[in-house]
Amino acid sequence: MDLRKRLTGALIGLASLGAASAFAQSYPTRPITVIVPFAAGGPTDTITRIVGEHMSRTLGQQLVVENVVGAGGTTASTRAKRASPDGYTIITGHMGTHASSVGLYPNLQYDPRTDFEPIGLIAGTPILILARKDFPAKDLKEFVSYLKTNGEKLNEAHAGVGAVSFTSCTLLNHMIGVKPTRVPYTGTGPSMNALVAGQVDYMCDQIVNAVPQVQAGTIRAYAVATADRNPALPDVPTTKEAGLPDYQVSAWNAMFAPKGTPKPVVDKLNNALVKALDDESVRKRLLDLGSDIPDKAGRTPQALADLVKREVDRWTPLMKEAVTAAK
Repeated sequence: MDLRKRLTGALIGLASLGAASAFAQSYPTRPITVIVPFAAGGPTDTITRIVGEHMSRTLGQQLVVENVVGAGGTTASTRAKRASPDGYTIITGHMGTHASSVGLYPNLQYDPRTDFEPIGLIAGTPILILARKDFPAKDLKEFVSYLKTNGEKLNEAHAGVGAVSFTSCTLLNHMIGVKPTRVPYTGTGPSMNALVAGQVDYMCDQIVNAVPQVQAGTIRAYAVATADRNPALPDVPTTKEAGLPDYQVSAWNAMFAPKGTPKPVVDKLNNALVKALDDESVRKRLLDLGSDIPDKAGRTPQALADLVKREVDRWTPLMKEAVTAAK
């Protein structure tokens, strides 16, 4: 009887495997929805559209971006988690939605480590410390000093609780020991527009969203929070050079599918993403924005799974401590 059960189970497993393989061979047969957890025009949206355009050609079906805003990207991530695991709904998550959210939201409706199938890392996006163009500080040391003296009088923009702009500036404010008025927007694009217009005093943002404005002189960039200067903004010093060496933050954007999406489908999506990242035109567009493109080893689903685990471990205690201190 036990042998019969084992044989039956094995046959069912083989049949399932065969069905999944057949499904993957024909996939995709219709457009794929890519959920972006923030408003159009922000860095996650921009990066998704750049690689998605090339992936559409590889897959033979359009990748249609759907911007779903709310709760720092967790609304979109919860929706993606609950989507049918058939490869026709995927999401571009990032450091906020798939790492720091665990420490920020006690009742988070998903676990980034277990509720998604990692597809692949798209790009790293270094963080810049930014201010309105007429902010009264000539360099990062003066900026920090000014915040310490006037913090409660200043306004800091962010793209919503849980967004990278919120997370990275939460850490910055906590390190400096200031409590500014934090002004939420529906996305990084709108918050950047407010900074350019001088409606807010400063923000922390992914370099992808800030290069044109910094180059045009419509905002000020005091430092990039990485070990090395970024080729897109070579005149902007690192936080180590500028006097705040412990502030090191590089965000990232990556694609995920709902848990249970067949491995052959995930592999096909990963292959399309890898081809996009190897394309010279795509690479140039990403590099011109200041992105760090992952190497071959960093593009696999397993590499992304490992990154998410490391980032959750890193950000969870930091966010809990910083949020408690901010109350």
